[in-house]
Amino acid sequence: MPILSDIKAILGGFRITLSHMLRRPVTIQYPEEKRIPYPRYRARIVLTRDPDGGERCVACYLCSAACPVDCISMEAAEQEDGRRYAAWFRINFSRCIFCGLCAEACPTLAIQMTPDYEICKRDIMDLVAEKEDLLIDGCGKDDSYNYYHHAGIAVTQPRGEGLEEAPPVDIRTLMP
Repeated sequence: MPILSDIKAILGGFRITLSHMLRRPVTIQYPEEKRIPYPRYRARIVLTRDPDGGERCVACYLCSAACPVDCISMEAAEQEDGRRYAAWFRINFSRCIFCGLCAEACPTLAIQMTPDYEICKRDIMDLVAEKEDLLIDGCGKDDSYNYYHHAGIAVTQPRGEGLEEAPPVDIRTLMP
């Protein structure tokens, strides 16, 4: 009978609701007791260093391009040996939604997410973090990866003069 199954479903819902109402609440006294987040929890963003101690960020702008709320900005600079780095790097944590797309887009593993979730300030300008605030001493989650050992630092020869390399084509000669 459909009426009996409906009544059985309603009583089952009441039973679950009543069991939750009679249970003691679990309250965490926040400042004294802190909840431990899950291992893959994404919160504060940090900039890491490679095993040699140098900055991993090469200012490729992939993190700022991947950011859906446009909270990351930087400026690229280049050292004498051809290695790129971020002259300045800025994240506005008041706009950040902690989605982790910047960390996924980073080819050098420079941007990593930590489980530190206590990010609150009275003044909104204190939530703008500069490179000095974000840069940590360690390597983060992967302490053996060094981008420049895989990619090299700079091209030593002009384009077109390397082995098995053709000189660059003038695109104006391709026009009809």
